[in-house]
Amino acid sequence: MSAEPSRAPVRTQTSGDRADAPPEPAGGARAWLVWATGVGVYFLAMFHRNGLGVAALQAQERFDAGPALLSLLPMLQLLVYVVLQVPAGIMADRVGPRRSLLAGLAAMAAGAVLFASATGVAAAVAGRVLIGLGDAVTFLNVIRLGALWFPRRRYALVSALTGVAGGLGQVASVAPLSFLLNGLGWTGAFLATAGITGAMLLLVALLVRDRPAGVRTPERHAPVPVPASVREALRARGPRVGMAHHAAVMAPYTMLGVLWGYPFLVEGVGLSPSAASTLLTALGVGVLWLSPVLGAVVGRRPGVRRPFALCLAPLLGAGWLALVAWPSGPPVPLVVAVVALSAAGAVMAPALSFDFARDGLSPERTGVASGLVNMSGFTTTVVATVLAGLILQAGYGFQAAFVPVTVTTLGASAVLALLLRRY
Repeated sequence: MSAEPSRAPVRTQTSGDRADAPPEPAGGARAWLVWATGVGVYFLAMFHRNGLGVAALQAQERFDAGPALLSLLPMLQLLVYVVLQVPAGIMADRVGPRRSLLAGLAAMAAGAVLFASATGVAAAVAGRVLIGLGDAVTFLNVIRLGALWFPRRRYALVSALTGVAGGLGQVASVAPLSFLLNGLGWTGAFLATAGITGAMLLLVALLVRDRPAGVRTPERHAPVPVPASVREALRARGPRVGMAHHAAVMAPYTMLGVLWGYPFLVEGVGLSPSAASTLLTALGVGVLWLSPVLGAVVGRRPGVRRPFALCLAPLLGAGWLALVAWPSGPPVPLVVAVVALSAAGAVMAPALSFDFARDGLSPERTGVASGLVNMSGFTTTVVATVLAGLILQAGYGFQAAFVPVTVTTLGASAVLALLLRRY
């Protein structure tokens, strides 16, 4: 018989639930400083990840690449990200956030230097793969810092604020990077991002520690094999709900951010480059406030997670269905509405997806569960991004190219509804 209640939301058993376990971390100013430094790393990771979106048209000229070949660059970067999510989760649990973040920053800086100097597709691919390696370990270790430095009731808020920082990084890859590309050129712009990444590495080395001072490191046991860790996470309903939710609400806007949003607005909708850049920036900034508000509410009233998830995911799927099915091309107001809803879904995803993932698991297993949740969203993103490129390469328009992401959003929403029936 399942131990999960049928009506009330499941909450993770924490170490504080056991009389012989140490108390939860207290949080405080030092915790916020450590987390803020870590979240700066995530900001840079999102900047690197989404930078190719605004540089897509210039990349086509620089590398003499069509849409299908161009989609190979973010696809390989995201594929590396997806493949490494479970290993990165285990790394977060076993090695610790500080060393993981330092290794990730070194990889991203090296990848940015290589990408800046690349003149052919092979070198560009190698640079994006290195950036993907660094990106892969970043988010999980930032939210792992949240689990290690803050009490459980703060986890949804900290995860939400982490998502806000990622949204800011995504926004920063539009107008500012476009300005850098126009002013410094390809090489100068991406070398500048490499320099900032190196400076952040030094900051992490100085400020970030894995645990608050005076908190003893948990007793080490024999490592649980990877397959057993994955099976343990998947047996709990919380991670499965988080995976479905992340695939439904995070993937659409991420696909637009990593590559196709800017070209879609310019070439598919007919907006000017400045208007497209301004629109993406305005939408990205305009929805950021939603995530911390939702995270704060979830921390106090976890029961709101279920109805909120059951409303947002299907609404997003319906919006994309209207966009791809609209005769003779969707009108601009519909495009703006769907992109805005997608941006809101992406920025709010961490507040729910990763909070769901902690349900039914001990704190020591949060890395693997979070890795599975992240993997689900980015696997969906990779599939949608690559299929869109192939469809565009075949001569079809953006409406046809966005059919795959519409199908995955609707499908994940249906799975989410099934999993939440008795949650």
